[in-house]
Amino acid sequence: MPAVMRQSEEIAETFARSAAHEFHGSSPLYEALAVGVSTDQELLTLASRAISKPVPMIFLAAVHYLLLDGADHPLAAFYPDIHPEACVAADLYPVFRDFCFHHRDEIENLITTHHVQTNEVRRCACLLPAFGIASRKAKGLPLALVEIGASAGLNLFWDHYGYDYGNRLFYGNGASSLRLTCRLRGDKKPPFPDTFPQIASRVGIDLNPIDIRDASATNWLRSFIWPEHAGRFDILHRAIEIARNSPPDLRKGDALEVLPGIMEIVPKDSVLCLFHTFVSNQMLPETRDGLDNLIRDYGFKRDVCCISIALSEKYNYPRIELLSYTGGVKTHRHLANCSGHSRWLEWCETD
Repeated sequence: MPAVMRQSEEIAETFARSAAHEFHGSSPLYEALAVGVSTDQELLTLASRAISKPVPMIFLAAVHYLLLDGADHPLAAFYPDIHPEACVAADLYPVFRDFCFHHRDEIENLITTHHVQTNEVRRCACLLPAFGIASRKAKGLPLALVEIGASAGLNLFWDHYGYDYGNRLFYGNGASSLRLTCRLRGDKKPPFPDTFPQIASRVGIDLNPIDIRDASATNWLRSFIWPEHAGRFDILHRAIEIARNSPPDLRKGDALEVLPGIMEIVPKDSVLCLFHTFVSNQMLPETRDGLDNLIRDYGFKRDVCCISIALSEKYNYPRIELLSYTGGVKTHRHLANCSGHSRWLEWCETD
């Protein structure tokens, strides 16, 4: 089978899987569009030009970006974030297809020059208990935060937000303009910190960091939020406004190349706390191994924690894990499970 045909079939399968597993029950609009593209050879050929994965995400985001930027086309009437009364209708896909052909050059330019970018701030609600554990392991020393795959760096400001877990469980900054909600599942209460850890520094690493002072860049970030998810739009907007008061320190590059330099300058009176969400799933195996080795080598010299949220091949839901070195001794703990957009958290460990 020719390579081009094989690639087209693989992308078609990716769109079909996205429709069935990611968009189903969460975005009727994207589910319908992904189903349509999965059998549309011309649009599959266009989508195959994307330099970043997942292809359905960046392809649909490129269309969304153009609509948010004011592209004048009947397709806008089907997007709830543009027209609140919008709904999926029988004529949706032909209109979508027409838009793609009218804006083929712009879509191709976006998907060949930009990368998938998300900054799911709600995930901070699932990270919060893990940061509390990291602080206890640091014995009260300030945490030197480093986020790998930081995007716009908004999750670096997790201690600036308020958190509502239901049943009168509220933590964090009560005066914050951003309150994140998360439903607890299971019979174990997470070990929420009564007092938030002190933060010594905040640094983000990303291959293509988003500058929150750049309107075009933040619109690209916004375009990856599914059109029906008004709450996620609001969270992103509020988090950006908070971060603009003191824009994050973002370093462009590969983590394996950038992280060693950051590790060298971690203040002696603080403890390095790395974290990443859904980044390891996008890494090549050799890159994951390289990161593990880098943390191990550092951990033999100084204490370090690494908090991660990632999907596992063995499970159908994301797992929150904590890798740490204390006094040179390694521990690896499965703390909790959560949903992809962190709408629920199920604590697993008795700390």
